[in-house]
Amino acid sequence: MSVAFVFPGQGSQAPGMGRDLAEAFSIARETFQEVDDALNQHLSRLMFEGPPDELTLTANAQPALMAVSVAVVRVLEREGGFRLGERAALVAGHSLGEYSALTAAGCFDVPTAARLLRLRGEAMQKATPAGTGAMAALLGAEADLAREIATEAAQGDVVELANDNGGGQSVLSGHKEAVERAVEVAKTRGVKRAMILPVSAPFHCALMEPAARAMEEALASATMHAPNPPVVANVTAAKASDPDAIRALLVAQVTGTVRWRECVAAMVAMGCTRFIEAGAGKVLTGLMKRNAPDAGAMAVGTPADIEAFLKST
Repeated sequence: MSVAFVFPGQGSQAPGMGRDLAEAFSIARETFQEVDDALNQHLSRLMFEGPPDELTLTANAQPALMAVSVAVVRVLEREGGFRLGERAALVAGHSLGEYSALTAAGCFDVPTAARLLRLRGEAMQKATPAGTGAMAALLGAEADLAREIATEAAQGDVVELANDNGGGQSVLSGHKEAVERAVEVAKTRGVKRAMILPVSAPFHCALMEPAARAMEEALASATMHAPNPPVVANVTAAKASDPDAIRALLVAQVTGTVRWRECVAAMVAMGCTRFIEAGAGKVLTGLMKRNAPDAGAMAVGTPADIEAFLKST
């Protein structure tokens, strides 16, 4: 049975995240301290205690989610002797979760990942003036229909498919007026539900081009190693392990569609029958039930989850 580890993206953060790991395991405390030191910020306190609005800021949420995901993997390695490179066939992550996946697989060290994600969050926030961009979730719309809706709503503005999450869940991103038009168009196209998302910027669309350039510069000088196991990349839904190729994929990811449905299908096609979501929340585990109903899926984010997972391996 081949195992893939998957790593959650933005939206899975919540005050209290990682606190029980820190209380139970010294390696988790060390991981959070590494992130705090790299950012010169007491991010772990914000993770454990909130306030929620500060934790939700993109520049905080991104490194915080990576920290919890990597702490989980390190606890599995130290406490359970579970070596990711030996026991997992593939890793993948949703948007910022791709950095968590790469860090867990040894491509980045933790301080490098924390600094890259802080920069990524800040650059994404700065890419568009506040209030000019938006994102909307379309529930009951597969990717092709979502693209048709975006084309109809654009009228010269940017509105693009940001996330193809599968199971009839698509996300559009772009200029606020265009996204609002798309929500109205969706209602005429039989979409079950269309709603504007409470996000601070229009991620994964052409409006993020300034952030892509910032990441290109930062990644050019970042130390990277071939990940073990390989990563299935968001923008290609294909396996990658060459550091230079991964650099280019991470740049493309800033403006490109997160092809999560296809990433899961690719991992299943490569023989993965069990998916472990490492980190905060259970969003990807929920999606897995729709995208790979015959595969096993388990969220591992707490000491109890870790104990249950290690007993099951």
